[in-house]
Amino acid sequence: MPGNSRSLLQAGVASGQITRVSADQISVRRYSSASIAVVGNPNSGKSTLFNRLTGLRQRTGNYPGVTVEKHVGTVKFDDAAFELIDLPGMFALSAHSLEERIASDVVMGRMPDMERLAGIIAVVDSTHLYQGLYLVQQLMELELPLLVALTMTDAAEDSGIRIDIEALQCRLGGVTVCPVVATTGQGMNALRAAIATLPDAPKPTLPTFWEELSAASAELARDLPPTVPRIEIERALIDLNSELAAEVSSCLGDDGAQKLQAIRRRVFGSEPPLAKEARHRYAWVRDVLSEVQHSVPAMTTWGTRVAGFMNRPVPGTIGLFLVMAIVFQAVFAWATPLMGAIEAGTAFLGALVASGLPDGAVSSFIADGVIAGVGSVIVFLPQILILFLFIIVLEDSGYLARAAYLMDRAMRSVGLSGQSIIPMVSSFACAVPGIMATRVIPDRRDRIATMLAAPFLTCSARLPVYALLIAAFVPAQSIGWFNLQGIVLFGLYLLGIVAALLTALMLKKTALRGPSPTFALMLPEFRRPNLQTVFMQLLGRALIFLKRAGTVIFAVAVVVWFLAYYPRSDAIAANLDQQQALAAESLSGEALHAALKRSGNQAAAAQLEQSWLGRAGKVVEPVFRPLGWDWKISAAVIAGFPAREVVIAVLGTVYAVGGEADESTLAGRLKSATWPDGRAVYTLPMVMGLLIFYACCLQCAATLAVIRRETNSWRWPLFAWVYMTSIGYVGALLVYQLGTS
Repeated sequence: MPGNSRSLLQAGVASGQITRVSADQISVRRYSSASIAVVGNPNSGKSTLFNRLTGLRQRTGNYPGVTVEKHVGTVKFDDAAFELIDLPGMFALSAHSLEERIASDVVMGRMPDMERLAGIIAVVDSTHLYQGLYLVQQLMELELPLLVALTMTDAAEDSGIRIDIEALQCRLGGVTVCPVVATTGQGMNALRAAIATLPDAPKPTLPTFWEELSAASAELARDLPPTVPRIEIERALIDLNSELAAEVSSCLGDDGAQKLQAIRRRVFGSEPPLAKEARHRYAWVRDVLSEVQHSVPAMTTWGTRVAGFMNRPVPGTIGLFLVMAIVFQAVFAWATPLMGAIEAGTAFLGALVASGLPDGAVSSFIADGVIAGVGSVIVFLPQILILFLFIIVLEDSGYLARAAYLMDRAMRSVGLSGQSIIPMVSSFACAVPGIMATRVIPDRRDRIATMLAAPFLTCSARLPVYALLIAAFVPAQSIGWFNLQGIVLFGLYLLGIVAALLTALMLKKTALRGPSPTFALMLPEFRRPNLQTVFMQLLGRALIFLKRAGTVIFAVAVVVWFLAYYPRSDAIAANLDQQQALAAESLSGEALHAALKRSGNQAAAAQLEQSWLGRAGKVVEPVFRPLGWDWKISAAVIAGFPAREVVIAVLGTVYAVGGEADESTLAGRLKSATWPDGRAVYTLPMVMGLLIFYACCLQCAATLAVIRRETNSWRWPLFAWVYMTSIGYVGALLVYQLGTS
C-alpha cells in the first residue's frame, strides 16, 4: 500500500523500528512491499486456496478506472503479514479479455497506484499440469519471487497421475512447489510456511525454451534499464501495437520502432508471433512433463464418468435445460417466501412507526420513505443470494464451463457466447441478479450486450401488472386446448425473449462491434464444491449489492416519496377531519371502519392528485395521450420508476381504493374509469398497448443502478433507458392507434 496512507505506527512497523509492542504480543515485521499475487488458470482452485488462506480477512474493491473487482485478503504469520491479491483467471500473459489484461498488468507491475509485488503464488491444477506450466514459465521470466501451489493433488492421484515434486522443482529453477488439497486443507501448513519466506526467496533460474528469442531479448536489454524484466521485452517484440512496445521503443531512441521491427522479423519471420511463441513454450512444457509426470492405471472416478456422459450433445443439452429449469424455479419460487417475509417486515415496521408518531411529514418520511426505501433494496437479496448460490456451486463443481460450451454455438447466432445463457435465464426472475451474473463473461462487449438484453426478459416484477390487466380486460375464453389469457401472458414472455435476442444482435453489429473473442475453455472434472468458498463468495455478492446498488435504489425511493407527498393541501386535510368526525357521530363498528377507510382513501387520492407527482402526471399527459393514457396512468408510471410493482399501489391510491387494494376491487375501478366526455379509459387496445409498454420499457431503478455499477459509466444505463422506453412507447402507440382506428 502507498506509504502516505499509513499511520505513524504502521510506518514504524514497516521500517522495522518497532519490534515489540508489549510483553505478551509477538514481534511483527512487514516487508516494504507486502502484496503477493495469487495467479492461475480459470477453474484451477485459485479462489478456494485464497479463501482458505485469508478466511474472513478479505475486502473487495475495484481496480482504478475499471469494473473488474479486486479481491484482497490478509494472511498473517508470527513475524510477517502479507496482502494476497486474488487475480482473475488467465491462461497466459497475452490478454484476450479485460480481466486477463488487469491480471497481466498487476503481475507485470503496470497497474496504476499499485506497488511492485513482493512475490507471486502460481496456482496450478495437478490434473491439468500441461496448461498450468505454460503460465508458470512466463511468470518465472518476471524475475519475482515465485511459489507454485499444486492444487487438486487428490484428484490427480485418483486419475492415476503421479507428479515427482522434487524433479518439478529442479526443472522450475529451484522454485518451491507445494502440493495441496485446498478443499480439505491438506498441505496448507507447508504452503503457509513457504509464503512466510516468499519475499526473501531467491529469484528462479530463467528457463531457456527458445534460444533465438532469448538472444533477441538480451540484445534489446543492453539498451534498456536493468530493471526491465525479460518477459516485458518479449511482450513488446510479440505485439508491436501494444503500449508496452511503444514504451520500449521510446527507451531505445529515435530509431527504436525500426529496431524492434527488424528484430521481430528476424525472430518470427512470417509466422504469427503468438502461435510461434506457443509452439516453443509448449515444447518446453512437454519436455518437463516427460520427466516429472507419470501415469499409472487408475479406477475411473464418478466425476470422469459423469463428465463423459454430460459432454455428449443430447444428454448434455437435456441436462443443461433441467439445471436451468431448477435454477429458474429456485430463484422465482424459493425466494418468494423470503421476499414476502421482508415485505411483511417492512410493512410491520412502517405501521409501527406510523402508529407511534403523529400523522405528518416525519411519520410518512420514516414509514413510506426510509423504511419502504430500505425494503425496496433488501427485498432483492433472496433472489440474488439464491441465484449466486447456484452460480457459485455450478462453477465450483465444474458444470458452469460445460453450460457455456454447450450453448456457445446457439448464442453465437445472435453475437453472444455460451457464457451469456445463465445471466439471460436468471433475468426471468429479476434483471438485477441476472446482470450481476454477467461477471462470468470474460469479453467486455459480450458482457455489456448481455446486460442490455437482460432487462427485456420478463421478470417477476412485471407479473403483478400483467396479472391485473390480463385478468380484468382479456376474456377468459378457450382457444382449442389453451386459454386466451394464458396465450397473452405467453406472448408477453415471448416478446421479451425476441426483443432481448434482437437487441444483443443489433448491439454486436453496431456499437459493440468487434472481433470475435477467443473462447478459451477448460473443461474440469466434476468435483464437490467447497463450502467455505461458497460462503465467502456469497457474502461478498450480498455486500456489493447492498453497498453499491442499494444506495441508488434507496435514494430514488426517497425522491419519489417526496414528490408524492408534497405539497400538502390544508383544505383536503380539513375536509377529511370533518368527514371522519361526522362518521364517528353517526356510525360505529364495521360501518364506521369502512367509512373512515373510504374517506381516507379519497383524501389520499386527492392529495396525490395535487402533489408534485400528480402535477407531473398532468404535465406529461399530452405526451402519453396518443397511447390512450390519462394523467392517472402517467403519474403511476412515473411513480413506478423505482420498481414496476409499485404501479399497483399507486393506481390503488389514485383510484381511491387504497394502496393495498385487492385485484378485484382495483380492476372494477379501472373498468369504470372514464374520460371527461364519458369514454372508457381502459379499452382493450389501450390495455394491450400498456402491456407492451411494460414488457419493453426499463422502469426499474435497481436495474439501472446495477448496470451503472457493472459498466462503471452512466452512458450504458442511460442508453438502455432511452432505448427500451422508446421501444415500449412506439409499440404501445402502434397497438392503440391501430386498434382504435
